[in-house]
Amino acid sequence: MESRKTLYFCGMNVNKDLSIKVAELLLKTKAVRLQPDNPFTWASGWKSPIYCDNRITLSFPEVRTHIRQGYAQTILDNFGKPDVIAGVATGGIAQGALVAQELGVPFIYVRSAAKGHGMENLIEGAFHEGQRVVVIEDLISTGGSSLKAVEALRAGGLDVKGLIATFTYGFSIAEEQFLAAKCPYVCLTDYGILIDVAINTKYVTEADQSTLTAWRNNPSTWNQ
Repeated sequence: MESRKTLYFCGMNVNKDLSIKVAELLLKTKAVRLQPDNPFTWASGWKSPIYCDNRITLSFPEVRTHIRQGYAQTILDNFGKPDVIAGVATGGIAQGALVAQELGVPFIYVRSAAKGHGMENLIEGAFHEGQRVVVIEDLISTGGSSLKAVEALRAGGLDVKGLIATFTYGFSIAEEQFLAAKCPYVCLTDYGILIDVAINTKYVTEADQSTLTAWRNNPSTWNQ
């Protein structure tokens, strides 16, 4: 691994020790599973040697505390203290509420679609135009659903300072889409760091590394 103390994601920075620790916790709690020889099938139909469900970390008090504090410090380091935290449904809601509590600021969340009755809200919670908001997501793959939430918040008059997630696969399409949307983002850890940790802890073997790298380079056509 690199020796520098700070790692960079899309111009944002995160403490290297935090990134390594979060990767370790994701593997330990099985929030991330690696199965190079018995791949998963995603909803999209893609075959994948990795499956990620970061909501599992919420079941472990010490783990969720470490991740919550990591979110809070990374937000302060990159965006300053926001006026409000916004979670993205559904994975970013619980995590976002925890981070808002840690920072002592209000919390709102963005639905995947507007409610079909009552006030028909797309954004739930109290906010007002011009407030600075940081968006909380659990996972970034292509970035599509995350950026829909960003668009909704901007349409609601909020000043989106950026987005932060627990984990990213590091697909180039995500970086391109965030760049086009002019939305900075940062993740506590990423695929490359996770694979390094998995090899160092013997979760997978060095022989598996080429398989895992091949998937990362061409996920849509891997193992067809």
